[in-house]
Amino acid sequence: MSNTLHHKLVTMLDVVYPTVDTDVLAQRLLETMGLGSDAPSPLAHQNNWDESDVMLITYADTVQRRDEKPLRILFQFLEDCLQDTVSAVHILPFFPYSSDDGFSVMDYLAVNESHGDWDDIERIAGKYKLMADLVINHMSARSRWFENFKKRIDPGKDYFFEARPTDDLSAVVRPRTSPLLNAVQTDDGERYVWCTFSEDQVDLNFANPRVLNEFVGIIRYYLERGITIFRLDAVAFLWKEVGTPSIHLQQTHELIKILRLLIEHHTPYAVVITETNVPNRENLTYFGNANEAHVIYNFSLPPLLINTLVTGNCRHLKTWLMSMPPAQMGTTYLNFIASHDGVGLRPTDGLLAEEEKQRLINTMESFGGKVSYRRTPDGKDQPYEMNVALFDALKGTAERGADHWQLHRFLCAHTIMLALEGIPAFYIHSLLGTENDRERVENTGRLRSINRGQWNLDRLEAELADPLSHHHKVFTELRRLIAIRRRQPAFHPNATQFTLHLGLQLFGFWRQSMARHQSIFCIHNISDEVQQVSLGDINLIGTDQWQDLISGLKIEDLSGSLTLKPYQSVWLSNRE
Repeated sequence: MSNTLHHKLVTMLDVVYPTVDTDVLAQRLLETMGLGSDAPSPLAHQNNWDESDVMLITYADTVQRRDEKPLRILFQFLEDCLQDTVSAVHILPFFPYSSDDGFSVMDYLAVNESHGDWDDIERIAGKYKLMADLVINHMSARSRWFENFKKRIDPGKDYFFEARPTDDLSAVVRPRTSPLLNAVQTDDGERYVWCTFSEDQVDLNFANPRVLNEFVGIIRYYLERGITIFRLDAVAFLWKEVGTPSIHLQQTHELIKILRLLIEHHTPYAVVITETNVPNRENLTYFGNANEAHVIYNFSLPPLLINTLVTGNCRHLKTWLMSMPPAQMGTTYLNFIASHDGVGLRPTDGLLAEEEKQRLINTMESFGGKVSYRRTPDGKDQPYEMNVALFDALKGTAERGADHWQLHRFLCAHTIMLALEGIPAFYIHSLLGTENDRERVENTGRLRSINRGQWNLDRLEAELADPLSHHHKVFTELRRLIAIRRRQPAFHPNATQFTLHLGLQLFGFWRQSMARHQSIFCIHNISDEVQQVSLGDINLIGTDQWQDLISGLKIEDLSGSLTLKPYQSVWLSNRE
């Protein structure tokens, strides 16, 4: 078996490193990963998830209590409030860092002392599937590796990607407006390092196979600490070549295959997720042939769903859903509406017209949101993402502004997300109904801070216990909906899905369990007006008993109709 694994590795490595002795490199990687002839062979097309899987996304220190380590408070919050609600937790970078709220990592093998320690991480991993970030594209300019780069010593001397100001970099795809190259004084003169995201986040040089070997060692360390889900951060930019766009290059895809191969031979139930905030067609390529990412983020969902609910028109959302290919067994989508980042606009390329994007931007700004920009190859600045808390993003409509339907609109968004093909993921601030944190933006000077606030646990518990608080209403109802979802075989991430055609104000789709014994018709009024649904248009099977899983309403007359209040959703199922 090890020879087979070795051969597979060599074949992939040959694509990435044509001038390297890949036979030797493959053996080194296997040794670093601790793999030998007894390494378990993963089953092909194995689904490492089911309908009960729901993920929480949070920073280690989002929930705090004075004089206590945040990771211990997070575990307490999970156990007290979410033990029966979520199965997986994504703790955003919990390592020592120098900027970007953790994504400028100084030491991949340490836990930020202010958050806790590895024992705290392992405690959470012992009760929940734990996802951690592999911040693989770049590293802090204050890291030991980069200090060694400047001193021209190992490890680090050749670990970072360099270019020259005279190089043709006009085709490079940028997610930011900051300079791509930054001058650094080293012990043998001035050098220019490549910085995709910021001057403090220096891109790593995977053309050096030692960098790959370092990350294989980091991955093994994480696996041994109980981490089983790996989020490959900003992985689309991993491989750079002067004169190219330096995004989505073939070497990047091969490196993902290599990492997956090693990870799943070490831990067959481990999962690789790629974070590629790019247009939808490009995002889908990271499935490969079911041999790259197990899971990809459904990046087009957040902007399209928000646009649908603030315009009261589901045309674009429906068109997109019909175009989405069913994920092969062993792969699926990660559905989310909000995250620690803003709502990306690049994933709407080819889906929303420019004037529609601008209308959406204007609406978010009227609800207190901000807009971040990126620089295009021709030197122009274009809107890159909208920075806004989801609860405030849905406080009204584009046409009429803020209204009294905010809570209903917000719940409708999540009811849609919960029912779609894929695994649902809730950003903690959405689960809690947190609003825009304008004060934090002012304090940090960073627009993304608007949705990265922190809660004192005592205050949070008081809000969640107050039945008049919108935080209580959001949290209570979302937990109820999640509990319903987790019991339905038709909501398995890989269960069949077909889009329904019910007009522009009703967004609907049909899910069927893989054993075909359960069907759920998911219908959502995405407008601020009452809508009628003809049951004849849905084509419910007459010999089955149908009821709405959300309200408990039993459908007696299949030739009749349903009345949906503004933003009301129904999950019509033929089994309870």
